[in-house]
Amino acid sequence: MIAIINGKLLTMETEIIESGTIIIEGEKIKAVGGKDLEVPSEAEVIDAMGNWVTPGFIDAHAHIGLFGEPKVPANADGNEKTGPVKSELRGIDSLNPDDPAFPQVVAAGVTTVYTGPGSSNIIGGTGFAMKTVGKTVFDMVIPGTEAMKFALGENPKRNYRERNQMPATRMGNAATFRKAFMKAQDYERKLKEAEQKGEPFDRDLANEALVKVLNREYRARIHCHRADDIVTAMRLAEEFSLDYTLEHCTEGYHVADIIAQKGIQCVLGPLLMGPAKQEIWDVRMTTPAVMEKAGVEFAIMVDASSDTKYLNVQTGLAVRYGLSEEMAFKSITINPAKIIGIDDKVGSLKEGKDADIVIWDGHPLSNFTLTEKVIVNGKVVHSK
Repeated sequence: MIAIINGKLLTMETEIIESGTIIIEGEKIKAVGGKDLEVPSEAEVIDAMGNWVTPGFIDAHAHIGLFGEPKVPANADGNEKTGPVKSELRGIDSLNPDDPAFPQVVAAGVTTVYTGPGSSNIIGGTGFAMKTVGKTVFDMVIPGTEAMKFALGENPKRNYRERNQMPATRMGNAATFRKAFMKAQDYERKLKEAEQKGEPFDRDLANEALVKVLNREYRARIHCHRADDIVTAMRLAEEFSLDYTLEHCTEGYHVADIIAQKGIQCVLGPLLMGPAKQEIWDVRMTTPAVMEKAGVEFAIMVDASSDTKYLNVQTGLAVRYGLSEEMAFKSITINPAKIIGIDDKVGSLKEGKDADIVIWDGHPLSNFTLTEKVIVNGKVVHSK
């Protein structure tokens, strides 16, 4: 049992508790309260006097463990560039728990990430949520968090234009998306007919995975930067009644009112991108503030491996450019937890949730700040 006392608790459930106490029992938070909360005599006491205490931060769009480091071909396991529709791929099959990025990210207070395939294909395979500490996938991966990666815009059309095959245009992107889902619809119909007749049926992993997306068992997470690609993502998702999020949403400030009206969740970033390609030429640090004003529910991402450690810094910069401090904290705690579907486990300091807790030596969104201690599943995994 562990007791954290005297900390400035940012619970994401209530107002800030200026001199708070957290009791940890096993892997879970047993109690959260003020300084009058009784500390069990058997508890190991951690005095957080003068320190901020937050839930472990969450990056809702990363590639850690798949886009291995150092970035050499031997570690390049995040994009299967052999066909634009690769829905049968599962990111978990590329996960390397010994990726050197993990200790850096843990030390930076990021205790949960959603990681997965990249954006080279129209359909790239499933990603998943995981803790950033563990020896194997069995320790790290959070079951039931799979979602399917989709990509529109420059990346897939560039990759396949180079191979002189479809898609080579944005028209080709949308058509490839539609064709894949129509094929999956036909597959599901034929499978049901075969089952009703008791006939054998040849299974197809790619179509089976897309049927799960059609049936809203898997969420569609759609990479889209430019405003027209964002709207195309909406149109395609609505055409097939998908449960979906907008990933990156770089020019989302152009259509923030539509996104808000439709109630679409977004994962914004990375905010420090330069104009490496045309579709991100007009990336703006003010986008989170615009989205907040419009009433969009969003998370902030770094879209990286070891650079995930800068999640708090990028979020702090968003505050500099107009994002409220309250929403900044939400965007890397409870909001990503909701978007991933794990807010019953992580994202706030609450009785019964996983004991993923960070003690900071200063304001958590400042680039001057370091973590004093990081606790994951009730165990201290990093100390300054």
